[in-house]
Amino acid sequence: MLAQFLISAVSRRVVRPIVATHRFASGTLDKTEFTTPSQIVDYDDPPHLPVPEYPVRPDEPLETRKQRLLYQSRKRGMLENDLLLSTFVAKHLRDFSADQTAQYDELINGVSNDWDIFYWATETKPTPPEYDTEIMRMLKQHVKNEERVQRIRQPDL
Repeated sequence: MLAQFLISAVSRRVVRPIVATHRFASGTLDKTEFTTPSQIVDYDDPPHLPVPEYPVRPDEPLETRKQRLLYQSRKRGMLENDLLLSTFVAKHLRDFSADQTAQYDELINGVSNDWDIFYWATETKPTPPEYDTEIMRMLKQHVKNEERVQRIRQPDL
């Protein structure tokens, strides 16, 4: 019993690390499991799932609308869009006109699937004409990140 325990302990502490180090150092690690798939699997929403209409708020003051959009841009439900939209809003929202604010509101609240916004902004999928607005072009430019800004957390409020 003691001999079996000692052999087991030596195996865990000596042999396994040597084997693991040799496997990674030799360059034989199969990296295909870490590559991005060449094609996106994206299914259309089935027609039997009703998507509620987003309520139009025609009498909402511009400043209140901007505050609501700031919050909604930070709480999307998927981290990718939280980071992209919150940094975009921190950079541009205060300078938006009423028309631009309405376009942004329609973009983030009119689309039923956040993955669509992500794919359009990253230019993985073509943007439909009804969402191909000035705001979407600004968002696509923001996503390109030509300034090489680190976006690993949401900006402070």
